[in-house]
Amino acid sequence: MNPILKNILAAVVGIVIGSLVNFGIISISGSIIPPPEGVDMTTTEGLKEGMKLMQPKHFILPFLAHALGVLVGAFIVTKLAASYHFRLAIFIGVWFLLGGIAAVTMMPGAPIWFIALDLLVAYLPMAWLGHKLAS
Repeated sequence: MNPILKNILAAVVGIVIGSLVNFGIISISGSIIPPPEGVDMTTTEGLKEGMKLMQPKHFILPFLAHALGVLVGAFIVTKLAASYHFRLAIFIGVWFLLGGIAAVTMMPGAPIWFIALDLLVAYLPMAWLGHKLAS
């Protein structure tokens, strides 16, 4: 297979599987750590309203979803790509980081400590770690 095409496909597969990991963790998070009483986590408005009621424990699984999604995506792209393994792993991290930044701007109200932790730790460091684990 053409190496450029293989790299593009590896990046797409990394993004898709990383997104599935992220979505999977987010979708089960409410059953592992229930939201505060009366908070509707299914709508943007409900999340915005309920953000002030959330405790640090409610941010554990969203952080893990972001971090593990990137970790798995970077691991996969490193394993599948023909070349530029590190660059493509970082690309996965940047891709998800841009999504994290978009989420922060569209959904204000999350505590600053969580935003900082999430944006600084869950994306680029996890892309690096995913690459290292796959190398």
